[in-house]
Amino acid sequence: MIPKISISSKIADEHSLACLCTDLKQTATIQLSETEKTFLQKKFEKEDTCAITRIPHLLFFGKIKTEKEPYQQAEMARVAGTKLYDALKSAGETTVQLTSFCEAGFLTDFLEGLLLNTYNFEKYKKEKESFQLENILLIDEKITNEKIDEIINTTKATFVARDLVNEPLSFLTATQFSKEIEKLSDEAGFSLEVFHKKKIEALKMGGLLAVNKGSIDPPTFNILEWKPENATNKQAIVLVGKGVVYDTGGLSLKPTPNSMDYMKSDMGGAASIVAAIYAAALNKLPLHIVGLVPATDNRPDGNAYVPGDIIKMFDGTTVEIKNTDAEGRLILADALSYAKKYQPQLVIDCATLTGSADIIAGPHAAVVMGNTAEKVEQLKKSGLNTYERLIEVPLWEEYAAPLKSPIADLNNLGTREGQTTIAGKFLEHFTDYNWIHVDMAGPAFRKEKEAYRPAGGTGFGTRLLYDFLKSLTK
Repeated sequence: MIPKISISSKIADEHSLACLCTDLKQTATIQLSETEKTFLQKKFEKEDTCAITRIPHLLFFGKIKTEKEPYQQAEMARVAGTKLYDALKSAGETTVQLTSFCEAGFLTDFLEGLLLNTYNFEKYKKEKESFQLENILLIDEKITNEKIDEIINTTKATFVARDLVNEPLSFLTATQFSKEIEKLSDEAGFSLEVFHKKKIEALKMGGLLAVNKGSIDPPTFNILEWKPENATNKQAIVLVGKGVVYDTGGLSLKPTPNSMDYMKSDMGGAASIVAAIYAAALNKLPLHIVGLVPATDNRPDGNAYVPGDIIKMFDGTTVEIKNTDAEGRLILADALSYAKKYQPQLVIDCATLTGSADIIAGPHAAVVMGNTAEKVEQLKKSGLNTYERLIEVPLWEEYAAPLKSPIADLNNLGTREGQTTIAGKFLEHFTDYNWIHVDMAGPAFRKEKEAYRPAGGTGFGTRLLYDFLKSLTK
């Protein structure tokens, strides 16, 4: 539950206080004893945050380093907000005041880090978290209620993405995924159309159908649309998300440790685009946005597709299957082909696509590539703004060569070397518009908590995409 957030004109003595500063001299208006001043100075020599207990309240200080870049300073404020939440939880304090003495502000980033760290996924736990932060008072009359609402909505959306990734296949089948999207559409006001198996067969989406062959659960193809009357774009922005709700690897079976045991997260790309459209609708962004989510699990049942098969995709391209664990690109390719019907201004696909993207970037960034340099740079800027960073790789033609097949138009694997870009070249084949591919295999799911990014689903991509979409309205 998101705490109640309000704006106040002055600091009250009866509540805990948390502040940001670049120099301790800026906090002179806060009355500290000599002992507290000495303690704070020593603490800041080694650390960027300090909590002082004044029973029954807390004083919390976060230091922003002026030598850092602005986007790094904003992230320092978010991390300080994370540590503030931990301190409040430890003290059992349910109300806190936030203020900033920094010239550049960062109060909204401080708030965002605090809110993002309140997340818990406890649906399946008998014992629930008892602590609940109830009230946040912002000591800054320049901040508008509209800005607060925007932060609340993007936080809610990030939590939606985290929840979807954290849900196990025992609940989140492709069909249930569609039902969860329907709940979000009812709440936020975007439309949803769901194609079920018969419709998918009629459309001859061969990639999605092939991956689904080994499953007892049917696939779905979900079309989300946010089209406000004041949309500023004549051509839609289309977001495509890989919705493999669980990936065993199919007959090319994955090993379990550190691989298959995390594969409920293989729909992290779909979760992020669903959540981004949810945030856009809640915040009434004046953009026409379409989301495409092909969804299925990938299992090795008796009728599963096999290496050596040749399948025909939605656009008629034939693909020789070299590895059934290279399934994400198959369902994405059908969606990318389907996107052509919108004559889109831009298409962005997000996917936990290749292990090699995790090797390139680890949990700290996603890998990005595309055929529109200007929009890639704009997306990378949003990556810095939200600290959901992107590492760009080129789409050189040489990376398409390993996808040649002697018996089909393409094969679905290529070589081990350069696999992230090879997968991108496979997807590029199905595009004829401005297109960006984001491979978020590393940051979508974490094994351990880091700051406001929890263990499990992180919601990576939600804030990135929302910031980018918002930038298109300026």
